Amino acid sequence: MNSEQQYIDLYQQARNMFFGFSSDVMNSVRETAFDDFKRLGFPSKKVERYKYTDVAPLFAPDYGVNLNRLQIPVDPYQAFRCDVPNLSTALYFVVNDTFYATDSKGVKQEGIIVDSLKKVSQERPELVAPYYAQLAKSGDDGVTALNTMLAQDGLLVYVPKNVKVERTVQVINILRSDVDLMVNRRVLIVMEEGAEAKLLFCDHAADDCHFLATQVIEAFVGENASLELYCLEETHAKNVRVSNVYIRQERSSRVHHNVITLHNGVTRNKLDLVFRGEGAECFCNGCVIADKSQHVDNNTFIDHQVGHCTSHELYKYVLDEQAVGAFAGRVLVRKDAQKTVSEERNQNLCATHEARMFTQPMLEIYADDVKCSHGSTVGQLNDAALFYMRQRGISEKEAKLLLEYAFIIEVIDQITLDPLRDRLRYLVEKRFRGELNKCKGCKLCK
Repeated sequence: MNSEQQYIDLYQQARNMFFGFSSDVMNSVRETAFDDFKRLGFPSKKVERYKYTDVAPLFAPDYGVNLNRLQIPVDPYQAFRCDVPNLSTALYFVVNDTFYATDSKGVKQEGIIVDSLKKVSQERPELVAPYYAQLAKSGDDGVTALNTMLAQDGLLVYVPKNVKVERTVQVINILRSDVDLMVNRRVLIVMEEGAEAKLLFCDHAADDCHFLATQVIEAFVGENASLELYCLEETHAKNVRVSNVYIRQERSSRVHHNVITLHNGVTRNKLDLVFRGEGAECFCNGCVIADKSQHVDNNTFIDHQVGHCTSHELYKYVLDEQAVGAFAGRVLVRKDAQKTVSEERNQNLCATHEARMFTQPMLEIYADDVKCSHGSTVGQLNDAALFYMRQRGISEKEAKLLLEYAFIIEVIDQITLDPLRDRLRYLVEKRFRGELNKCKGCKLCK
């Protein structure tokens, strides 16, 4: 049986359960997504955007799926204490792919919704239907099609017009199971005109099982709105994560998107960002620290459809032992997108001869009045700098750590939340010292 067929059979056999335990809004696109998945299947390496990660084998094992939406008993407050010192957050939990209702630590501002996607789309479908599956087109990507046909719940973040969310919204995504498990998480973010919010997503694995997580995030950022989205992955070597993020920006909007991989098994992140209104600006940053046989692939596409927009991209990797990294970033400047400013950088450090990095920055420009640049580097530790530090009494191990830390910290410094930035500096140092994988569960709390 090929990788696709088991999911086709699963859907056909359990179709009534997928529909029965979800909402009409999510179900309205489920059949179309199923047809698209049958047509597309999993993308092979022959597909340009998947050339560095062979997706099909990742989905080949027979994972369990929580069709009945059984609530796994867990006290998230006891299992995870991902506090960032001096950062007061509105705290929410998603256990596997189900929104986990808790008590009073969420947002209390009137009109703001942070809740179960299934629940809100049942009770107030007019808030969800205009947006759900509108950016994440199942006909364009096999993984997005699979997620759309299997997802039964997720998270909705809705911020009304001209409302500023006073506290950072922190969402802890917990992978929890006694058996190998597949989860299909869905996130919808709607920022109306003039709205502002900061979101921190933290991914953790609580159990020593094999997990396969697909995630689709759709973010609609209205005119003059501001969204800061921080995504931290700190799971374990048995975790496979395939995440597709879709963002649409309107006039004069501002987006910060930061994806940070501190510990993982196999990770494949895709970002599609489109400028729909003039005067918008985005900052897209990525930080990867990988060793052993970990694999991290970041693929980005920034579409300048209109003029007077600005995009900044900075992705940095530090790869040790037999780790494999990949970055492919395409910036498209369309004919009418005059006065575009775009900068794309990918810099990579391979700490061993066995580590591998694949990099492909791309610029495709059809306008004639733009300011665009792109570039990438792949190198090893500077022998002269190591020798200089050794001569001054610093051990080889400590000198290596200091150089790696200095290299990667530029990405962390792009984070505008001061407490989170300081916390990540501490965590990055611990990661280089090999101290983040010594405990089970939440390794960010130690």
